[in-house]
Amino acid sequence: MGKASSQKQSRREMIEKMQRDQARADRNRTLLIVVASIVVGLAIIAYPAIRLIQDSRTKNQAIAELGVAASAASCDAVTNDDGGGTQDHRPDGERITYPVSPPSSGPHYANWAPFSKKFYSVDDRPAVENLVHNLEHGYTILWYRDTLPDDQIEQIEKISKAKLPDSSVGKFIAAPFKQDEGKGWPEGKNVAFAHWSAPDAQNKSFGHRQFCGSVSGEALNQFMEKYPAADSQEPNGG
Repeated sequence: MGKASSQKQSRREMIEKMQRDQARADRNRTLLIVVASIVVGLAIIAYPAIRLIQDSRTKNQAIAELGVAASAASCDAVTNDDGGGTQDHRPDGERITYPVSPPSSGPHYANWAPFSKKFYSVDDRPAVENLVHNLEHGYTILWYRDTLPDDQIEQIEKISKAKLPDSSVGKFIAAPFKQDEGKGWPEGKNVAFAHWSAPDAQNKSFGHRQFCGSVSGEALNQFMEKYPAADSQEPNGG
């Protein structure tokens, strides 16, 4: 009987130990879940705050300070395209074939892209024909290949939030350009600036484009200083 009682006692102690170990494991697991939830919660709260701080700093940073230097951006000379299509408004949804890619002037839809938005991704970009209307009102558009790596697109978005030259009057948009939306771009060029100038003394207007291989806020700044918002078809619009 003594032996049987001893065995029962050992089993009981073993079961109690297993229960204690299980309870300890459950507490540790619960604590881990709570800590992980707190960390995730703090991260969710902190991320917008961090972005807000970063955007605030970027807002006061000149665009010329972002991206590579103009001399390292592999930029071509500016093209002077025949300008045309002022007030040539086409029905929404009509596909317009532009003579140059990306377009720097020409027919467009009656509605322009929102004046308050300066950066578009592939998912939210309006039609090219809407954006050409913005060119009519003095905008400079930075077109970028939709296949550009994410880190360079992030750099472009940062430029869109930075301090633009005063001559631009804030009229700037960065938007992706898809390969099937026009003629092919020059080999190795991933970014293109576009602006639509007012008629000259001979009553002839031009659209201007400049292709660059890399993202350069300095090159963009130089382009915008050369072609300010006031030099446009309808500078007072927008």
